[in-house]
Amino acid sequence: MSTSKSSSLLLRPLALLAIAMAAVNPASAAPADLLLINGKVVTLDAASSVKEALAVEAGHIAATGGTDEIRKLAGPSTKIVDLGGRTVIPGLIDSHIHAIRAGFRFATEVNWEGAASIPEALDRLRSAAAREKPDAWLIVAGGWTPRQFAEDRRPTEAEIATVASGHPVYIQLFYGYVLINAEGRERLNIKSEDDLPEGAKFEQDFEHRPTGWIVGKGPSIVALYSRLPKPTIEEAIEGTRQFLRELTSYGLTGVIDPGGHNLAPEDYAALFQVWRRHELPLRVVYSIFAPRPGKELEDFQAFTQFLPNGMGDDWLRFNGIGECVTWGMYNNDAPTDADKEAFYRVARWAAERGLRLTQHWNNDRSVHHLLDVLERVNREVPLAPLRWSIAHLHDASDESLQRMRALGVGWLMQDGLYFAAPSYIAERGTRMQRSPPIVSARKLGIVVGGGTDANRVMVENPFVSLRWMLDGLTVDGIASREKAEIPSREEALRIYTEGSAWFAHDENRRGRLVPGMLADLAVLSDDYFTVPVSHIAKIKSLLTVVGGQIVYAVGPFSDLDTTHR
Repeated sequence: MSTSKSSSLLLRPLALLAIAMAAVNPASAAPADLLLINGKVVTLDAASSVKEALAVEAGHIAATGGTDEIRKLAGPSTKIVDLGGRTVIPGLIDSHIHAIRAGFRFATEVNWEGAASIPEALDRLRSAAAREKPDAWLIVAGGWTPRQFAEDRRPTEAEIATVASGHPVYIQLFYGYVLINAEGRERLNIKSEDDLPEGAKFEQDFEHRPTGWIVGKGPSIVALYSRLPKPTIEEAIEGTRQFLRELTSYGLTGVIDPGGHNLAPEDYAALFQVWRRHELPLRVVYSIFAPRPGKELEDFQAFTQFLPNGMGDDWLRFNGIGECVTWGMYNNDAPTDADKEAFYRVARWAAERGLRLTQHWNNDRSVHHLLDVLERVNREVPLAPLRWSIAHLHDASDESLQRMRALGVGWLMQDGLYFAAPSYIAERGTRMQRSPPIVSARKLGIVVGGGTDANRVMVENPFVSLRWMLDGLTVDGIASREKAEIPSREEALRIYTEGSAWFAHDENRRGRLVPGMLADLAVLSDDYFTVPVSHIAKIKSLLTVVGGQIVYAVGPFSDLDTTHR
């Protein structure tokens, strides 16, 4: 180790000690880089204290306190921001979002988030058609539901034709439906059902006429999407920049990405390029998905031989494997003994190497298959230090939660039911009243991370997720969770900050606004703690700070805007 590097490692604890001492005696500390004053600073410390101001030095929180006290930390070059009474929260962290895939295609896709009617959705397609090349694909990859539209239905192929003539169009609804227009079918050489992936078919109406939609299970829809042309590297880089910046507009300062369908290893190049250029506006922690059925262990071994868990820096870091660990245990409620053995081999290998693992699982009725294997691995390699997690599992029973607690396994909880609750209710009936069992899990001591699972099945707005956590109402107003499973506003916020940070081994560095922690924060358009719950989904960030650097600023703070760290 070089002398300069050794000195840097020795000096870092001393710097953090100085930051902590500043909280005790701000007047004696070195001048701060940034002061936020005259606000409502929600620290989420152990005492749930609220302060009036904070100081940032060297990318960390240096002190919190009253405005007059914090002003004493100002020097000639200190940037001072008057909050005007606005609320500051720790930066939000989405613990399960497919941000890398979304960014990869963001510049070449159309977003229907928040469209309240089919005409509004069609207008977005019309606008995209006007600005794109005449033969460019128009793609809506997800993040919408018919129930958000006043018409409460899917658009028809005839309606699409009125706004996108000459363009191939692909519109995906969750992982069950796809509309590909005539131009698109011709481009993909789809002339009959024989040209569709196995399990997919043309939907017909009650009079046996084709509707223009293709229906199928998840693998069929994934296979259809994979036929679409990929963006150029320039488009992928620009899309990554745009999407991550959009996330900062919601007060997100970090994401944990579980990989996902339609994201090949080479598709990470755009993200890595943005990182190398020092242009990431938030912290990205990522896992890798199993690319080849039957070759999972072989692939993971090849991909990670020079990629230990935690490799990277504070802006981009590798965090293990999942959410598909092995294909035999992915969306399979009845795995065979061979499926479970294959999963065990990969999980045991990951545990021995200290890799984090997250596993997608939808149904409590079958999660015992997964828990049995995890308990087997745990008898050989303790799992608790590894921060493993189960994603989704909206209907977790008390028995399953207790088994998770005994293993030290966390739970990644998302708001997918905000869109999907009606079909879920039809399948599970009264069990929906505790789906997901947020309060029960926390009472048991299970670490819960907040998230969205965007952008195929949900929108990426964390305040939509927070509102849903607090009222249980779906997009069309259906009550889907009993009062006993509704957390307080503070509990929900902690889930989305320090809870999510735990899964990246960062709970002692992120998620609270206390001296020594990373200065990741958001200044909100409205007070999360006092506005009506129904209004929470409308909150945005006016000023987002990551590591003490302003990465997003609008409205009264627009003159502070910067696009690079």
